[in-house]
Amino acid sequence: MQQGWDTPWAGRGILHVDMDAFFASVEQLDHPEWRGRPVIVGGDRASRGVVSTCSYEARAFGVRSAMPSSQAARLCPQAVWVSPRFGRYAELSGAVREILARYTPDVEPTSIDEAYLDVTPGASGPHPVSLAEAIQREVDELSLSCSIGVATSKTVAKIASDHDKPHGITVVEPGREREFLAPLGVRALPGIGASTAARLAQSHIRTIGQLATLDHATAFRLIGSWGPDLVDRARGIDPRPVLVERGVKSISHEHTFSTDVRERSEVEDALRSLVARVAARLRKKDLVARTFTVKLRYADFSTPTVRRTVEMPTDLDEEMFPVALELLRSAWSPGTGLRLLGFGASGFADSGVQLDLFSACGPDDDVRSRRAALARGVDAVRARFGAGAVKRGAEMMDRREDPGPHSE
Repeated sequence: MQQGWDTPWAGRGILHVDMDAFFASVEQLDHPEWRGRPVIVGGDRASRGVVSTCSYEARAFGVRSAMPSSQAARLCPQAVWVSPRFGRYAELSGAVREILARYTPDVEPTSIDEAYLDVTPGASGPHPVSLAEAIQREVDELSLSCSIGVATSKTVAKIASDHDKPHGITVVEPGREREFLAPLGVRALPGIGASTAARLAQSHIRTIGQLATLDHATAFRLIGSWGPDLVDRARGIDPRPVLVERGVKSISHEHTFSTDVRERSEVEDALRSLVARVAARLRKKDLVARTFTVKLRYADFSTPTVRRTVEMPTDLDEEMFPVALELLRSAWSPGTGLRLLGFGASGFADSGVQLDLFSACGPDDDVRSRRAALARGVDAVRARFGAGAVKRGAEMMDRREDPGPHSE
């Protein structure tokens, strides 16, 4: 799929820029003596912390992101262990985004280390592959590394960026999308998790090429409402635009603890409550959101934020909370004092365009419809009788220190 720069580019040009082992690479940049050594960024290996990310030297021992720190320590006992420094990571992420903005105003960051760019060349614009090469060279000058996928759609570009890591540029020329995708396992397609992959395997569908042969009716029956869309993406069809947020708007809530908290259960209960309140406000405004942010303030008053953009928008607690929990666990480890916790949603769309965010992970349409109806029913009861009229068990927490809602 390489050598796409030898011929004119027809159609849209989309880049997916993905920083290679970003947090660990920053640590190796700031500590030259760690270069070439396995580096693990994450929570305390003596507690129930998790790995935020690790260098490629550590990955050679089987260490992976989101792995329990204790397991990573057993796999790679000689690794250098580092607590996350989110302020430093955000600083270098900003430097990378400044590079991207020099090549196009159409940049959609999806996390601290990933972004989509629309570099459609038009009649005489620069070739998308030459832009990818130039971006990679500029990132190299920061002494960091990125991999880039070049394609005609976001789905194919994202898969391509992971195809030749680290420091690769993978080009999928216009018209060759289906050829590139066909031999890959279905798990390579964004939105397909272990549950859906297992369900597809029962129907002898294990590759993206096999998924692409399904008709929409069969895909709907096997996967749910997102099934037809996944089939289109398996065929290389993905018209989604690169979304540029101008004048960012968000809905968020924060909770300030009366004393520094260190217990996992207390922090996660607080997060669940914050998610529920943000979700209720989204439903009240008839909005769904794609981007979710967790904000933390530690005992030393450092205040990092972590963010993730999901494939499909939602306004349901059950769908937002797993994302929020994953973000929390990437940025905080039990035992570390926490003064404040916040959760926010942005990247809004009208709720009329909402699709089934996690249908590919299990629930059928009728299950999701019941969840949506239940959520709105609970909202109505609370609106009439007060916020405390209906509570889930996990929401039972002391809010006396809560400063109230915060919107931007």
